[in-house]
Amino acid sequence: MTSAATELTGELISFASEDRTLEGYLVRPVARPDRSGSAPGMLVIHEIFGLTVEIKAVAERMAQAGYVALAVDLFANQNKAVCMAQMLGGVFADSLGHQGIRDTRAALGELAALPGVDASRLGAIGFCLGGSLAIALACTDQRVRAVAPYYGFNPRPLEAVRRACPVVGSYPEKDVTAGQGRALAAELEAAGIANDIKVYPGARHSFATPGPSFDGVASIDAWNRVMGFFDEHIVGG
Repeated sequence: MTSAATELTGELISFASEDRTLEGYLVRPVARPDRSGSAPGMLVIHEIFGLTVEIKAVAERMAQAGYVALAVDLFANQNKAVCMAQMLGGVFADSLGHQGIRDTRAALGELAALPGVDASRLGAIGFCLGGSLAIALACTDQRVRAVAPYYGFNPRPLEAVRRACPVVGSYPEKDVTAGQGRALAAELEAAGIANDIKVYPGARHSFATPGPSFDGVASIDAWNRVMGFFDEHIVGG
């Protein structure tokens, strides 16, 4: 589909990851942001609910900012309940080697290979489950320049983040992931890795997406921090 008002072009695509076929919502800005004709790429990783309208909207916002954005559907063509259980188990037990991170890396590879994408300027943003996968991606794939986890869990062992790219993380105070954010910040600081980790007072899980826990003030502040960080470490890095 196309949107004249926002100058975006969007389409559903499919691609291979090992023995499965994944899908994604690909959004491109109509106008190229630089004279080379290439744009930075942004991988958008969904929550446990899958590729929802809200996650597609994040990809569209990224395209409005000049990125070629791919919102991956990690549950595509699979039993969603089984897939969710396996992925959550992987996050907590083997967060750097399970199928979810392998599929996430395949999606990043698909994004990097697309015409018009500058493969030297790639980033990722993820929410909840996707936030956990974004941090794991930062530790396992050198193609990504910066990541933005929202209320995600850290990989095990935590020391793995010492090989991560720059991280801008947003966490709600009224949630178990607040401790994850603080631990992540301490580890990144100790390793000398650029980071901007913020815990939002009074905010709850999923504060950045529409729903009962949505916090407009925290959501706007987090988005502005993310985009400023990405401007520094991806667009101009």
